Amino acid sequence: MEEFHKVRRLPPYVFEQVNRLKASARSRGADIVDLGMGNPDLPTPQGIVDKLVEVVRDPRTHRYSASRGIPGLRRAQAAYYGRRFGVKLDPETQVVATLGSKEGFANMAQAITAPGDVVLCPNPTYPIHAFGFIMSGGVIRSTAAEPDDRFIPSLERAVRHSIPQPLALILNYPSNPTAYVATLDFYRDVIAFARKHDIIVLSDLAYAEIYFDGTPPPSVLQVPGAMDVAVEFTSMSKTFSMPGWRMGFAVGNERLIAALARVKSYLDYGAFTPIQVAAAAALNGDGHEIEEVRAVYRRRRDVMVEAFGRAGWAVPPPPATMFAWAPIPEPLRGLGSLAFSKRLVEEADLAVAPGIGFGEHGDDHVRIALVENEQRIRQAARNLKRFLASAGAPPDNVVSLGARH
Repeated sequence: MEEFHKVRRLPPYVFEQVNRLKASARSRGADIVDLGMGNPDLPTPQGIVDKLVEVVRDPRTHRYSASRGIPGLRRAQAAYYGRRFGVKLDPETQVVATLGSKEGFANMAQAITAPGDVVLCPNPTYPIHAFGFIMSGGVIRSTAAEPDDRFIPSLERAVRHSIPQPLALILNYPSNPTAYVATLDFYRDVIAFARKHDIIVLSDLAYAEIYFDGTPPPSVLQVPGAMDVAVEFTSMSKTFSMPGWRMGFAVGNERLIAALARVKSYLDYGAFTPIQVAAAAALNGDGHEIEEVRAVYRRRRDVMVEAFGRAGWAVPPPPATMFAWAPIPEPLRGLGSLAFSKRLVEEADLAVAPGIGFGEHGDDHVRIALVENEQRIRQAARNLKRFLASAGAPPDNVVSLGARH
């Protein structure tokens, strides 16, 4: 039977192949250390849970909620942006609550994309950045992923060779999967480019609070004039260890926010009201939960880099996010990321995410998620050492924590 049109436009889900192998290995009794999916294992802070329980006891909160987010939650997000970035937002017109940043991106694509519209998207990148627009009838043109001197020239080439003129540009810093971090100067250049060419900027800032070098990542909305062209998406999934709560935001340009809100009004009634109230309480808190989450990921990063390095796999230490973007060890690089990831499951009881799942330019890397505790990460390193020895990979020099990503 022929597949439906939109389904045909989507490639096979690469990660599912590794997931099937992982499930099969576990059914045979294998103890797989799963560093594949970016699914936080940390519990949601108790104060946030307590607020949810308190509010859910009120039966009035069991009714339909507000698709755009309850007023108190939108005010809390606007206040967070004011404290963290010095960005002033109108909670009535410039803030929409979303069911995680993933849903926000997908519905923004639905709201603004006409068939054949060109969208500039980094490669590699998080899949929804590209496929939200592909499912909406758009066309993706790949651009550079690293925010360096080559980025703007890659945009200029893309604009010259795109018919029609590109509609939008996707940004994601700190980046999933590469962990690249952008500077405010970089954002200034991007906003100047976007205003010159009348291009919408959609920034995914889901990892704004997971950083390790002491310098908080900036928001694109800090740039004067960015509000004219940009919308930014954030999520509480990683920041507050709330992945299953599905709570995120889109903020920025009023026209784009209004378009997203209108599409969402036809598709959902918003998150469960007690979740929204608890999320508002988290945002209005003193931020100690964020510092604790950040410290856990920093320790795990340090253990992983050191232990994997001793095992023979030199992994560049990520400056941010809960992921490491690791080049496949040289003797095995010819396998490509999918075959290498399958061998890790089968021969090292270790699951990672193949880089090809984030775009063809990621095929010589894999993404390692810091979603197991330090003991399990060391266990993975012991398994890895045996695997690399049997695969003929000599130990590399251990990468120091000060190495440049």
